[in-house]
Amino acid sequence: MSRLANRIVVGDNMQVLPTLADEAFQMIYIDPPFNTGKRQTRKTLRTEPDETGDRVGFGGRRYATRLLAESSYVDEFADYLAFLEPRLVEARRVLTTTGTLYFHIDYREAHYCKLLLDEVFGRANFLNEIIWAYDYGARSKKRWPAKHDTILVYAKDSERCYFDCAEVDREPYMAPGLVTPEKATLGKLPTDVWWHTIVPTNGREKTGYPSQKPEGIVRRMVVASSRPGDMCLDFFAGSGTLGAVAAKNGRGYVLIDESPEAIEVATRRLADINRTVIGTGAGGLDTCAGEPPSRWEDNRGAQIRTGDLTDPNHAGGPAAPGSESP
Repeated sequence: MSRLANRIVVGDNMQVLPTLADEAFQMIYIDPPFNTGKRQTRKTLRTEPDETGDRVGFGGRRYATRLLAESSYVDEFADYLAFLEPRLVEARRVLTTTGTLYFHIDYREAHYCKLLLDEVFGRANFLNEIIWAYDYGARSKKRWPAKHDTILVYAKDSERCYFDCAEVDREPYMAPGLVTPEKATLGKLPTDVWWHTIVPTNGREKTGYPSQKPEGIVRRMVVASSRPGDMCLDFFAGSGTLGAVAAKNGRGYVLIDESPEAIEVATRRLADINRTVIGTGAGGLDTCAGEPPSRWEDNRGAQIRTGDLTDPNHAGGPAAPGSESP
């Protein structure tokens, strides 16, 4: 099966995702926004007796927990889960059998989102809860300051998922005197708690896009869960960090975002790394941007294509640095 070319797509991800082929991506990273403002059906949790259930209660009784969609009560939390669910179903469909999803979420919603991910991917395919810890910003004096994000990691099939710890950057030992000099020089493999600074305000990575994530944490995910030449997907692409990391590490990428501002930032960012095909989702580039395609082509020096991503004329492998995608 031929791979997609590297491309950035502007449009509603829920309309673009169904056009992607089954099992087209080895690794998916998403950092979805909170609170869509749409009214959807609330997801409620029910626990019921089940001899084959995934939880054990008092006296050894087994129970199954399920997320339901029958309730008519609506609030912001319900909106968010209802917004996410069909997108996560599509994410699972487009992952390869050895693929992995990294779901980056605010600590306030992580627990609810895990229940939804358990429902979509299966609880047995939950791999990790990664804590990204940082030390920046204001500090509350009324409670412990919240200085971390949560990244939930799910495999499509936990028995077959690809993971290469040898490719992951190592960290210094906290007590190097307690290990051999050789080990101290080599460093240790990261655990599921990652201490990493945010993108510095005056750093080279800084794009000015809100909520931009540092390449360092995304690089760990990409190199551990994909091979050179594999395709990576981010359908809440924002500033394009996944694309930048994928391109620098020999992976292919598809980035999707409905914000023309995000697409503009991501395209500028990737312009010096790879020649990138600019595609459009439903609604079209010119419709979303309010500008004719000719102006976008002049600004970016990249080819603009319309239509979905299943067009056989759009197929191709990850572009090599400095080369043109077909």
